[in-house]
Amino acid sequence: MVDLKEITQTLLELDEPKMLQLINKALESGTPADEILNDGLIAGMDIVGQKMENGDMFIPEVLMAAQAMSKGVEVIKHLLADDASSSKGTVVIGTVQGDLHDIGKNLVAMMMESAGLTVHNVGVDVSPDKFIELIKETNANILCLSALLTTTMPMMKQTIDALSESGLRAQVKVMVGGAPVTQEFANVIGADAFAPDAGSAAKRAKELVH
Repeated sequence: MVDLKEITQTLLELDEPKMLQLINKALESGTPADEILNDGLIAGMDIVGQKMENGDMFIPEVLMAAQAMSKGVEVIKHLLADDASSSKGTVVIGTVQGDLHDIGKNLVAMMMESAGLTVHNVGVDVSPDKFIELIKETNANILCLSALLTTTMPMMKQTIDALSESGLRAQVKVMVGGAPVTQEFANVIGADAFAPDAGSAAKRAKELVH
């Protein structure tokens, strides 16, 4: 029997070969795939997010951990129950219209996916109408808006206003982030949450849907 904390630890140590070896060993010993996912891999990414939030882990290491997590999920994916990997919430994430920056937004998307959320990353320069169309298509319950320019920050409010006009606002939590964005700005435009970095964004997203 494999202690799932060992899988968590190898993920934190970025030791992907040993992590995959332990996952296979856990499967062979009869450990359910959803337990490996939730108590081994997602538990590890929660710690990665916390470390990033505290400044104890940096973007290159976080990316390596997320990539290792993705490899681990590939091993167990076919054994997961249909709702095991999608029950933690569905996210539509994109950079608002007029803004073409996506590195930070992609990192947030990766961290959220690693945290067990279903993520639809719709790219950059996304119009309010496009966001609403995708929320309807995916039945998302979280909308994440990114902006790196002060000149495009007002588009966050326009997107939230469009969401209200569409009648979807009550069923969708809105989180905002990006270098110039602050908690005060989030409050002013009526967002439900603000996240200063990718680690805290994944944590806040899970809190929003529970």
